[in-house]
Amino acid sequence: MRIVRHWHSTPADARGAVVAVGNFDGVHLGHRAVIEEGRRVAGSLGAPLAVLTFEPHPRQVLAPPEEPFRLTPFRLKARHLAALGVDILYVARFDRAFAAREPASFVTDVVAAGIGARHVVVGRDFAFGRGRTGTVALLAEVGAACGVGVTRIEAAGSGQEIYSASRARRLLAAGDVAAVAPVLGRFWEIDGRVIAGDRRGRTIGFPTANLRTGGILHPARGVYALWAQPGGEDARWLQAVANLGRRPTFHKTEDLLEVHIFDYDGDLYGKRLRAAFAERVRPERRFDGIESLKDQIARDCDSARAMLARAPAPDADEASTQPLRQARS
Repeated sequence: MRIVRHWHSTPADARGAVVAVGNFDGVHLGHRAVIEEGRRVAGSLGAPLAVLTFEPHPRQVLAPPEEPFRLTPFRLKARHLAALGVDILYVARFDRAFAAREPASFVTDVVAAGIGARHVVVGRDFAFGRGRTGTVALLAEVGAACGVGVTRIEAAGSGQEIYSASRARRLLAAGDVAAVAPVLGRFWEIDGRVIAGDRRGRTIGFPTANLRTGGILHPARGVYALWAQPGGEDARWLQAVANLGRRPTFHKTEDLLEVHIFDYDGDLYGKRLRAAFAERVRPERRFDGIESLKDQIARDCDSARAMLARAPAPDADEASTQPLRQARS
């Protein structure tokens, strides 16, 4: 997947695409419906499939929350979009000046003249421009004058609820990662570089690969059954159990994800690790001593193995179906 970071100087060979437009935080099943409609239109026109997204997330600029809220930092969002077969990812830098654009200017300057979109696809509630006053009707009207087609799709959902990032966040905050997966269409995951910890896990027979979680949205503290992909995107997914929290038994105060990968003995320090959360085993708790902690970890391992037996690993590699390629623009 080609990544174009400067919409105002889009290369000629990255223009003329059918473009799904939105934040796409979480790249959930509702977002996938928008992208799939874009794929259908792109196929009928013989055009590339592209996504236009905004970084940082507009909410971080306009109303910064006190707590982390993003389901997918940019690296993960780009990976998931590449896995969906998107050819081009346009990344528009979102700041207050960009937010202050009149809606018509967004269509004429960014969508038409900037990235040279041939057709755009948006979701039902898409809004844009200063104060989010731009409507899909305006997008279609101004787009038509610029030679840009517009398709709006209805919200996708299951049962009585639509797929949404806010719904996924609520479930994640409750620690219900098993219920998040049907919203996203895949396991929610953390991706990071393994850091050195206290090395206590190895001394008690449960070595861990540790990831910092500060500054990112994560599930409620507790123990989770998860699939781990150590050492790069071409590696196998392996069964694991992890504690996400502050390790109250050892009086720690920083949240940390400690991943124990079953039947694995590789050195992961400094390497990237993906952790895909399948199910919550239990809440985090404090233990009276090392022996009671060891006994509980052994039970947690048994529980996690049983949970993972009914939660198949992610696709052989969802993320590497396409490489990411930065456009020089």
